Amino acid sequence: MRKPLPPLSSLRSFEAVARQLSFSKAAQELHVSPGAVSQQIRALEELLGAKLFDRTRRWVALTDTAARMLPDVQAGLDQLSRACSSEAAPVGEQTLTISVAPSFASKWLLPRLPGFYDSHPEIDLRISATVGLADFKRDKVDLAIRLGHGRYPGLRAEPLFNEALTPLCSPDLLKRRGPLKTPDDLRKHRLIHDMSIPGRADCAAWDRWLALAGARQVSAKRGAKFSLAELAMQAAIDGVGVVLGRVVLAEGDLAAGRLVRPFKIALPLDVSYFLVRSNATVPRPEILSFRNWLLGALKKASVTRSPFPSSSSNAWTANRFGYAVVSSFHRGEACAASFESFKPFGSYNALSSLAT
Repeated sequence: MRKPLPPLSSLRSFEAVARQLSFSKAAQELHVSPGAVSQQIRALEELLGAKLFDRTRRWVALTDTAARMLPDVQAGLDQLSRACSSEAAPVGEQTLTISVAPSFASKWLLPRLPGFYDSHPEIDLRISATVGLADFKRDKVDLAIRLGHGRYPGLRAEPLFNEALTPLCSPDLLKRRGPLKTPDDLRKHRLIHDMSIPGRADCAAWDRWLALAGARQVSAKRGAKFSLAELAMQAAIDGVGVVLGRVVLAEGDLAAGRLVRPFKIALPLDVSYFLVRSNATVPRPEILSFRNWLLGALKKASVTRSPFPSSSSNAWTANRFGYAVVSSFHRGEACAASFESFKPFGSYNALSSLAT
């Protein structure tokens, strides 16, 4: 005989207190009194026969029982919310909403989407291109691909690949303004700054790259500045100047000859690309399908393997595109389709030219 389920109101109170670590904040969120929340928690503890919170005047802490329960309770409440939502997808319709930065969407993801649709014609993607981080619950986002440090409270971040910066320009610019034989030759060209790079890059990135390359006659203070990476790269394609561009995003333009890479030296960023999802839900089949397709695309692109650059590396001087791909494939084998299965960031070691 199935054990009686706790009242939904008790589970909602438990989830709110566990997430907020506060009875008063949970009460405000649920529009009830703190006493009502306490009563719901006591009723749930009596039903389960276990204590859920250690509570003093100054703090609230989860017991081991509560910590084990919380992910499943959050996932169950989320699924109930989806099932009862007036915006739920019609029967048979499979949709997936993905939040990505506009630059990554236009330069990297969109050119590869035909491959996804060939493998999964039953899934309709909704691409939300936003500069800011998405609110997964408010914006009804299933997945996000972001460049950052991977520390997103309440979210699970899976590392994909690293990013690096290197000078890029139009081949026509070199014909008009002269070749770039040494880094100091950049003094003859206008520098283009991508101001959207997170971490320690932004305007100081040119200073760091020039110092790394040993250039002493170039001022990094001048030049054109753009708030979006694709605008900075398009300016370089149009011959405005030389951009310190992201090698990952430039892959298609380099392969097509719209951009050239005068120097092999690349400045590794202190941020990486991550696949991000909610930590409170069990991944739907559509989420796992996209995730596995994405990692498969990265694996196919990994044509050259060598030790992953350590955090102490000063520069990458790899092959034609020269950037490191951090994938969930260890020794050439795909890991299981679970977000719990990826290895720690430092264990990924695929160095790729992504020459696809």
